[in-house]
Amino acid sequence: MNNKIILLVEDNPDDVELTLRALKKHNIMNKVMVVNDGAEALDYLFRNGKYVDHTSSGLPEVILLDLKLPKIDGLEVLRRLRAHEQTKLLPVIILTSSSEERDLIESYRLGANSYIQKPVDFNQFSEAVRQLGVYWLLLNKSPNR
Repeated sequence: MNNKIILLVEDNPDDVELTLRALKKHNIMNKVMVVNDGAEALDYLFRNGKYVDHTSSGLPEVILLDLKLPKIDGLEVLRRLRAHEQTKLLPVIILTSSSEERDLIESYRLGANSYIQKPVDFNQFSEAVRQLGVYWLLLNKSPNR
């Protein structure tokens, strides 16, 4: 599962560090591409802006998407992914601190595959990341892209 890329869309450096630490703790050694706002996420996925000449091995296996992002929020990123043929089937996991019911409902309405509210406790967060990694990178079978 190491050749599968994880795209982490997160603007909070502490949450980025916690996520990377949790992945490492559970020996999930996949390449993690970190982008810090919604516009950069779309640029990365659609090879625009600074990623126009990017020669990575393709689309990520899974996207961990925060909702409260600068420039373009996570829900709008999700809407644009689902509207585009190339990205509409990518697994998108909302990984957010939001406990708002409207965010949960709107995420699923727009096609999120899962909605995880970030636990405050690192051990709980680490366990959630481990389970995400096992399921989405090892057990889940995605269509060929």
